[in-house]
Amino acid sequence: MKLTFYEKPGCVSNTKQKALLRSQGFALEVRDLLSEPWTAQRLRVFFGERPVAEWFNPTAPSIKRAEVNPDALSEEQALAAMLEQPLLIRRPLIACEAGSLCGFEPHPLLDRIGVRLDAEQDLQACSKPGEAAPVCLAPKVMP
Repeated sequence: MKLTFYEKPGCVSNTKQKALLRSQGFALEVRDLLSEPWTAQRLRVFFGERPVAEWFNPTAPSIKRAEVNPDALSEEQALAAMLEQPLLIRRPLIACEAGSLCGFEPHPLLDRIGVRLDAEQDLQACSKPGEAAPVCLAPKVMP
């Protein structure tokens, strides 16, 4: 089965997630979540019934600096903020014929398509946790 996998290039966690999916026989079309031409309508389908606060990447710089409070935003405000700052989007975003989702943890869609996640292994959390870790920044583009 083919999955479209929206990632932040260079993200260690996204690299581990892709490796797991490929090891289970999935073909991936990998796209850059940060440069994708999102619209609010197109982005909204990935979040399903999750509460708005769960749409966000908790390690995004503006969240860590308390400039954005996901708990205080409506759906419309959340989507507008994500369109302005794609680093706010919880990743990965995954799309396939069976549906779409955000994040990489047990989910009915992953069960339906046969993704096997190890309950002992957290592939959703940032691979650079802790206060000493740098915040998640967009990759630098070299001229």
